[in-house]
Amino acid sequence: MCIRDRPSPAPLRVAVVGPCASGKSTLIAALRAAGYDARHPAQEHSFVPDMWRRLVDPDVLIYLDLSHEAYRARRPHDDAGPEYLEMQRRRLAHALAHADLVLDTSALTGEEVWARVAAALPSQLAPTSEA
Repeated sequence: MCIRDRPSPAPLRVAVVGPCASGKSTLIAALRAAGYDARHPAQEHSFVPDMWRRLVDPDVLIYLDLSHEAYRARRPHDDAGPEYLEMQRRRLAHALAHADLVLDTSALTGEEVWARVAAALPSQLAPTSEA
């Protein structure tokens, strides 16, 4: 994982991108609960290829993906076809090319996604709590 040098002890800034229903909100909540500055730049809805960088300028960029089958299971009342995910993936292509971590969440629970991400984040950059 390529992490930029940080001049201050501020929490690690993490951007989470991916198609709708890939688990971004769940992961961001877990990251924030652990003390990270986690954000979702809504790249999947933007025609600006590097919106993720302009809005967040993250230390770590995480890309979550999922299959159309997983999308349909998570959003059973949404009638979007596979072309909807493909459109979002085109909008996410720049972020995918620059991602520090790419994770297919199709067969994973939110807890499993968090466990894999937590294991991938460098422990020396994890937030610390002061008494």
